Amino acid sequence: MPRFTHAIAATLMILAGTAALASDIPDGVGPPADPVSQNYTLGIDDKLSLTVYGEDGLTGEQQVGPDGSIAVPLIGKVRAEGRTVDAVSAEIRDRLAAGYLRNPSVSIAILTFRPFYILGEVNKPGEYAYRKGLSVAEAVATAQGFSYRARKKYVFVKRAGASEELKLELRPDLLVMPGDTLRIGERYF
Repeated sequence: MPRFTHAIAATLMILAGTAALASDIPDGVGPPADPVSQNYTLGIDDKLSLTVYGEDGLTGEQQVGPDGSIAVPLIGKVRAEGRTVDAVSAEIRDRLAAGYLRNPSVSIAILTFRPFYILGEVNKPGEYAYRKGLSVAEAVATAQGFSYRARKKYVFVKRAGASEELKLELRPDLLVMPGDTLRIGERYF
């Protein structure tokens, strides 16, 4: 029985440590939702697969345009930016059912996420393709590493839709989200 109690205590300490890591990030800085979850909000340049079952002419790939919408045959533009996949597919279904199709079945899947940007003291700043689970350290590696002037302790992160960038400690578990702008600062000698 004592081993069991120690195992529970150890598990609780690990969980408490994980919670402490999450609490180090200020409110509103963390990702709005995991990109593969149902709560992920779409943004400009997200590429979608729209399927209207039994209707090949309405099925195809869509990209959220600069105006934040997608163009769906028969019904025209549908606002996608800032909305979930479920909300967009429900609107498309409802609009198609209102005079075009009887009981349409609509689904949307995200094919590719909007890119992220990395600026400042990296060897190749620019726009890069996002992938799920991408850490800031991996993003720096994608940009061919830090420049010799880089300040490697902090990163400035501006989440998509945020008005300000935040200075965050560069940790291995700090994740990049679609549309993020990362800035690596310059160190002072």
